Amino acid sequence: MADAATANDQGAKQSYLARGGAVIGPVGARVRARKIHKWTRRRLEAPRGLSIIIDQRTRRRRHRYLRDIRNFLAPVLLCVLMQSALYFLVATRFGRSDWANIFIAIAVLATVPVLTAFVLTAFRRHAAPVMVAIIVASAMFSFAVSTLSAVRLPISYQALLACWPVITAVMAYANVSFHQSRSEKTVLAPFNGAEQIAEELDVPLLDRGSAHVQADVDTLLIDPLEHHKEEWAPLLAQYYLSDVEVVPWTQYLEHRFGRLDIDSFESTYLAYLPSQVLYARLKRIMDVAAVMITLPLTLPLALFTGLYIAWRDGFPVIFVQLRRGYAGRPFRMYKFRTMYKGSAGGATSAQDSRIIRGCGVLRKFRLDEIPQLFNVLLGEMSVIGPRPEAIDLAKSYERVMPKYLLRLMVLPGLTGWAQVNSGYSGNLKEAREKLSYDLYYIKHLSLDLDLRIALTTVRTLLLRRGAR
Repeated sequence: MADAATANDQGAKQSYLARGGAVIGPVGARVRARKIHKWTRRRLEAPRGLSIIIDQRTRRRRHRYLRDIRNFLAPVLLCVLMQSALYFLVATRFGRSDWANIFIAIAVLATVPVLTAFVLTAFRRHAAPVMVAIIVASAMFSFAVSTLSAVRLPISYQALLACWPVITAVMAYANVSFHQSRSEKTVLAPFNGAEQIAEELDVPLLDRGSAHVQADVDTLLIDPLEHHKEEWAPLLAQYYLSDVEVVPWTQYLEHRFGRLDIDSFESTYLAYLPSQVLYARLKRIMDVAAVMITLPLTLPLALFTGLYIAWRDGFPVIFVQLRRGYAGRPFRMYKFRTMYKGSAGGATSAQDSRIIRGCGVLRKFRLDEIPQLFNVLLGEMSVIGPRPEAIDLAKSYERVMPKYLLRLMVLPGLTGWAQVNSGYSGNLKEAREKLSYDLYYIKHLSLDLDLRIALTTVRTLLLRRGAR
């Protein structure tokens, strides 16, 4: 048997040699084993390097998430205190004394703003911070109420109804503040003219000689025309793999400051989503509804304002100005007269002698603009939109800034994104800044943005600042 096996091995060797093979001796076996070991090690090292990158990205994201969640700490504590006090006051108003049930309900409700904050932190780049906060807070509130009902705990539905607006309002404000915050470290990649843009954005420039990813950088700003080139590809790839957000600086200007770069913006960039088209069609109905709902408040204020002006300086109490409206069509805008008859027009200042005594307060609280609600009913204006300019002033701006015409793509408004962020424009520089905000509003037209403008306007009126 052994002789037969040996003969078979010898035959196999001769057949292998006949086909061009070679006999592997002890030395050849060791060389082949070393080659296999090197090949296996290379195959194992590649996933190991990838796992290191994944671990680094995970640690960076965890650190960023924990850092961002701190922005919600103060609003969450405020919301918990407010809703706890409100639930306790409403629940005990009718003589309830089951303190254990009341405090259990308060404890469960306290988890709503906490969980809402954790969810909203993951939606940092969402374009609708107000609506997202309202939806998330409402969903968490419904879950808490369902939990209390499922365990058959006696609860006060009147107290819950009173707590819901508090939770949604505070968390919406917190989410807007979170989106506007700047906790991440941002740098701008160098290019021609980057120094001026870095100063405008208030960010440092990336070191030109740096060939590696800078530590603790969260966002790298680039110029697409300058940095989408072969010489920048290796460095940009390193930042991408390190989980650093690489975005154009114009996009950062939009998200961080709420305005557009006028020079790089073109009307062809406007591509409305179906939701924006639908909202633009519903906006007219909402404008009329807003005017009708506020009539019980605005009519007495208008009557008081008109009588006061008539008592101080006689009739007429309303004056009319021609302004440029939608698509450049002129319209007659109505306003209460707050200057003495015969006074020249133009910009006003504090303690202006042309203003009727006591009417400075009316201008401060925008009561002189109540007649413009009639323009809204006529369809010449909207509640929210770019403020209409005088025809001669608008034409002078258009000669210097041709894109100023783009403001006419939507109805002018009683208040707008530019007004709550930059106020009125008194010169060409201020008009250019105002245009950047108006173009942002036109591009991002939405219910969420209109709600932010409305809330900011109310805050401005209550704090009595911004008008002149």
